[in-house]
Amino acid sequence: MSQQSGFCSPGFDFSNSVRNNFLQEKGIPLPKATSTGTTIVGCLFKDGIILGADTRATEGEIIADKNCEKIHYITESIRCCGAGTAADTEFTTASISSNMELHALSTGRKPRVVTVMTMLKQYLFQYQGHVGAALVLGGVDSTGPHLFTIHPHGSTDKLPYVTMGSGSLAAMAVFESSWKPNMERNDALALVSAAVSAGIFNDLGSGSNVDACIITATQTEMLRNFVKPNERVEKERHYTFRRGTTAWKSENIRDLIVNEDITLVGATGDAMDIS
Repeated sequence: MSQQSGFCSPGFDFSNSVRNNFLQEKGIPLPKATSTGTTIVGCLFKDGIILGADTRATEGEIIADKNCEKIHYITESIRCCGAGTAADTEFTTASISSNMELHALSTGRKPRVVTVMTMLKQYLFQYQGHVGAALVLGGVDSTGPHLFTIHPHGSTDKLPYVTMGSGSLAAMAVFESSWKPNMERNDALALVSAAVSAGIFNDLGSGSNVDACIITATQTEMLRNFVKPNERVEKERHYTFRRGTTAWKSENIRDLIVNEDITLVGATGDAMDIS
């Protein structure tokens, strides 16, 4: 009787597809892809790069943070917007930022944007998409302004305007209809704000405020909460209730202080000779 080889045959392996079809026929539903939320964008303008992001962080259907920061520091003239798993985007960008500082100290030169992009894509490709970080990288170096998108599996794009996240389709519609080469600073900033706002109002995974970052050859300007389209209005009436309005049926008070009996062992023995 021949034994099955322990090595996989060359070519593609579809055994998981057969398994999934079998489980589906038995009535076991297949897992659904989870939307990680976020709208992050970036575009070129006459003097440099403008990045934008919303400020909503979600845990499934729960809004975990209404005002989180998604534009991460890499170097003085390079920033990176993160979409996906918050821990992955924060750790990945912080790790690359540290590496770029060491790189600058080693070479004695300002880091280039393409160097950051290469380090990020190699790191993400190494983990085959299990690090859930979808990034928009932008900055200005000695060769000019550069704008990249980096997908969780390691693929990259270089474009004049980019969007990522669950609200990227709505934001891309704004860019495709209104972006022009060599835009002025104020026009480009308004376009980025409109693109992020489109994601905020058309995607449940995005929301709250608009953050922006303007990077030129001479300075980097971070505009935190640049637009606040979802501020809570003051209530028309103030509701106060007198003490004791809500009754309770039972009361249980627990004493959290633990009392211990301490027994001294060997306290009656001979004293130590210290002469």
